[in-house]
Amino acid sequence: MRRRTGPGPGCSRRGNHQVDQCGRRTGRQELKRPHGLAAVISILLVVVFGSNPSQAAPTPRPASVPVGSITVSAAASLTDVLPVIADAFVKKYPGTSVKFNFAGSSALVQQIIAGAPVDVLATASEPTMRTAVTAGSVGAPLLFARNSMAIATPPGNPAKIAGPWSLSRDGVLVAQCVIAVPCGTAARDLLAKNGVTVRPVTLELDVRAVLAKVMAGEVDAGIVYVTDVRAVGSKVVSVAIPSERNVMTSYPVAAVRDSANPIAAQAFVNYLRYTPSAQGILRAYGFAKPW
Repeated sequence: MRRRTGPGPGCSRRGNHQVDQCGRRTGRQELKRPHGLAAVISILLVVVFGSNPSQAAPTPRPASVPVGSITVSAAASLTDVLPVIADAFVKKYPGTSVKFNFAGSSALVQQIIAGAPVDVLATASEPTMRTAVTAGSVGAPLLFARNSMAIATPPGNPAKIAGPWSLSRDGVLVAQCVIAVPCGTAARDLLAKNGVTVRPVTLELDVRAVLAKVMAGEVDAGIVYVTDVRAVGSKVVSVAIPSERNVMTSYPVAAVRDSANPIAAQAFVNYLRYTPSAQGILRAYGFAKPW
């Protein structure tokens, strides 16, 4: 006898599913429910984690701190003060070290434009820094100090230099910087402000070279920065210039765009401009506030 395969008593067939008298589905539909739930879970996993859970968004890293070495190209008039500031910077950031290249600001700018491996540039005038900015070689500069001019003479002041007006006397040998560098531009402006015409016997590439001529006794006077005569003490005599007769120059600093260590470079720039430690050292060496 063949077993009956149709719906049992009290049940009727609707398509491929059986429905009992209470309207409850049985058979295939109930077997498929686990698979439907698994599919939903799988979709949620894809939405939350992506197709590959190992590619989930990384945890943000903490802010970087400066480490490693940087090279700072700086105006010759910063020769004495910047190494002291660098020592304080390294104490704050023990994983860093600072090297220096001191020269005339214009020469330093041309070196950087040509691709010299430098991280920070500090010049003795804003127009000189502007050349590097225009060339796209440095980032946004910050002013960190100002300086004024002085007349340096050999010890004893043998030519009896009393002020800028003395430099135009016959027989007075004067040294100053070439006009292309900030100390030369400042010397020109100083003489013009005082209505003095001078024919220097020597034009030097940076202010320290002018100072060397004075200390060697090769000239009667040299036009330098106040900070330069302060740095060498009794090796020269400083002839003060009244403030209303003097000129000021500003010092900008900027990180080089092609720096191999941009984090440390910008940290040094910020340290020089903003920290009381660096600004206090600059005051101690005779530099004026940048603001």
